[in-house]
Amino acid sequence: MSYTYNKEVYSITSPVQSISVNKRNVVVTDKIGSKLFTFNNVGESKRFLTWLYQS
Repeated sequence: MSYTYNKEVYSITSPVQSISVNKRNVVVTDKIGSKLFTFNNVGESKRFLTWLYQS
């Protein structure tokens, strides 16, 4: 799965093992490893989580 944010493409490989959220920071652990996503505001991180849960 790919997510585009600020013209950057972030790739997440299924299955997602865990998700950790702290306001603007989201850490996703998939079968490859952990990835940190930092957003400009809480609304953007919530949109990312919504996309992630639906995928």
